[in-house]
Amino acid sequence: MSKTAWLALTVVLAWHTSGASPEALLVAAAADLRYAFEEVGRAFRARTGVPVTFSFGSSGHLAYQLEHGAPFDLLFSANEAFVHRLAEQGLVLRETVQLYAVGRIVLWVRRENPLPVERGLAALLDPRVRYVAIANPEHAPYGEAARQALVRSGLYARVRAKLVYGENVSSALQLVQSGNADAGIVALSLALAPPVTREGRFWLVPQWLHEPIRQAAGVVTRSRRQPEARAFLDFVNGPRGRPTMRRYGFVLPGEGP
Repeated sequence: MSKTAWLALTVVLAWHTSGASPEALLVAAAADLRYAFEEVGRAFRARTGVPVTFSFGSSGHLAYQLEHGAPFDLLFSANEAFVHRLAEQGLVLRETVQLYAVGRIVLWVRRENPLPVERGLAALLDPRVRYVAIANPEHAPYGEAARQALVRSGLYARVRAKLVYGENVSSALQLVQSGNADAGIVALSLALAPPVTREGRFWLVPQWLHEPIRQAAGVVTRSRRQPEARAFLDFVNGPRGRPTMRRYGFVLPGEGP
């Protein structure tokens, strides 16, 4: 079986084994959205009666899966370029493409770790730091932002040998949570989630150290549930979804860079 066929099959099997009803809206969402969207999804179902099943992953992999037949109804990417490219290919409805958030990154350590995160990224030079987790910059926008921050701060060459890569920003966080990495550069939205906040401490990376993480979404052209997909997109970007997104640290359209 080819890699393309295998990826598409993996998504289909995951959907059918997830326990989702056939009527569930299937939303592909960047890994940084995990905690925020679990809340938004529950609120959307409570208001509309429409259940939502999420497939979280790196934006690059989700876009690739969509290109090769994954049965998504809606894509929320952490990099707007992926959504625009899919729209150009006719796979996402161009008129539905919209920015829904701008993300931020943080330096995160476990609470018991004595590393002085208030020193910022320079703390990664501490000899006690053996491994630094980031998402894979090849397909994860938060990993690319982490790489840019290290480069612009003049630390990349000195930290590069310590870097370990998660498949996405959520798995990068898990590397630190599990003790397999001493520190990580991850999404603010994950660091602010109650389960994560209890476990760790973080330092907010200045925005000027990386390009803006402009996150965009769009309805999938072949979706059979386009009205529901449009409704969920409006819900996220509307008065009911925005307070949750703001609480998880996202800069919202019209409110920031």
